[in-house]
Amino acid sequence: MTCPLTFAIPKGRILDEALPLMARAGVVPEPGFHDKSNRALSFACENSDMRLIRVRAFDVATFVAHGAAQCGIVGSDVVEEFAYPDLYAPVDLDIGHCRLSVAEPVGPGEDPARVSHLRVASKYPNLTRRHFERMGIQAEVVKLNGAMELAPGLGLASRIVDLVSTGRTLKDNGLVETSTILQISARLIVNRAALKTDERVAALVDRFRALVAA
Repeated sequence: MTCPLTFAIPKGRILDEALPLMARAGVVPEPGFHDKSNRALSFACENSDMRLIRVRAFDVATFVAHGAAQCGIVGSDVVEEFAYPDLYAPVDLDIGHCRLSVAEPVGPGEDPARVSHLRVASKYPNLTRRHFERMGIQAEVVKLNGAMELAPGLGLASRIVDLVSTGRTLKDNGLVETSTILQISARLIVNRAALKTDERVAALVDRFRALVAA
């Protein structure tokens, strides 16, 4: 008997935008998936040999890269942060748009041309270090998973690197966006080995690619 495909999806805004696209591609979760009180993490799909797992965005990439899930949807920020060799992102789904940006307190800041070292709060240590290295600056990254905007005011870091959509949260916390590291959109991701060995994965990629092209 063929094992069901495991499709990893993130919690939050990307999931809300992805569900209509997934449905058009034939990936329709069972009714219990939409029950807000349901704490289950794994769900069957209607009329499909597929199951969905609902996990944190960073974990979507890990499950797919290691073959525990064969495919999934996640933001390009996660793809770029981890750069797993076994992870392939063949389709830009054109949803989940935002940006990864540097922000600092409003007011006269340090001149980047005169700075050689910075402490930066972020949950993206790899992207953050690479960004500042290109500027000739050594970034000491303080890893935070939330409440990033508090870090400068409490002296934990002079800057933050975080996702920005409207910029309202930055403004409300006395911060201003100073540069953009990466424009982000959601991607269909697949495990490279699964793509080569399971024709169902290749067929799924083709369906999503056709939907986006249309």
